Amino acid sequence: MRHFLSTETWQQHELQAILDRAARYKRDGHGADLAGKSIALLFFNPSMRTRTSFELGAFQLGAHAIVLQPGRDAWPVEFAPGVVMDGEAEEHVAEVARVLSRYCDLIAVRAFPKFRDWSADREDPVLSAFAEYAQVPVINMESIVHPCQELALMLTLQERLGQVAGKKFLLTWTWHPKPLNTAVANSALLIASKFGMQLTLLCPEQAYLPDHRYLDAARAAADAHNTRFEVTHDIDEAYHAADVVYAKSWGALPYFGRWEDEQPVRDQYRHFIVDEEKMAKTNNAIFSHCLPLRRNVKATDAVMDADYCVAIDEAENRLHVQKALMTTLAGEKE
Repeated sequence: MRHFLSTETWQQHELQAILDRAARYKRDGHGADLAGKSIALLFFNPSMRTRTSFELGAFQLGAHAIVLQPGRDAWPVEFAPGVVMDGEAEEHVAEVARVLSRYCDLIAVRAFPKFRDWSADREDPVLSAFAEYAQVPVINMESIVHPCQELALMLTLQERLGQVAGKKFLLTWTWHPKPLNTAVANSALLIASKFGMQLTLLCPEQAYLPDHRYLDAARAAADAHNTRFEVTHDIDEAYHAADVVYAKSWGALPYFGRWEDEQPVRDQYRHFIVDEEKMAKTNNAIFSHCLPLRRNVKATDAVMDADYCVAIDEAENRLHVQKALMTTLAGEKE
């Protein structure tokens, strides 16, 4: 049994096998590869694309998806070990994960950081607890990383670019009126470097660097592929000759949980928006974003409506890669 918590623990050829299967589903249709199987989808945070694509993907392959929102339509869950449960939570993950394992063939979990203490959140306590106690494969639907989004992004890049190795991938920070999760930024670093792309990270200042775990992983992958990973705060330098521009906003880790302190720092950098002028500096790059995206905040209307914007393609590909992932983890044969 194997979980899908982060692409860090999966080899490139293993991920490519999932992508190849996803491409076949996209080309050839649905099939009934998960007939008679079930997946529990636990949402501790809101979702639109993730819930729709998982629920629909399971249906298209003949499986049944059970959507649960602990604390709303299911009991609140406790995750701390050894705790005296005299608070809000009605049951412990030790029972939840094992019971759901008796009912379902797969468990998928979406649980964002609490945005109070990064040293605690970086341990991914909710997802890690499900992985510890579950007796069936667990899928990460976004926590401190978003590996399903990684697969959708890479499938989209391969569709548009063919061979991606050696292409320049720019991950650019953008302004947003809220301090968002770092998950997609972490994941973009992981997948671009794992597939041998020349990787550039653009952010306004050192405070906006992602956790060293993901920077170190990107550097290690770049070394293994003999490619380049660079960090810059220079917009012109970053966009120059890029083949892919991937935009995302994320919070500054030194200010984690202290929005009132970060806001005046962040508000200096509205000019990091992706616009036509910046895209003109690239090598006719494609542009994408994981969505949702605030137009004319993260990227302009002109960029979002351009032929080079593949954000909708990436969103569609969530459906196909997750179908491939579910069949892979459920042990279905080709």
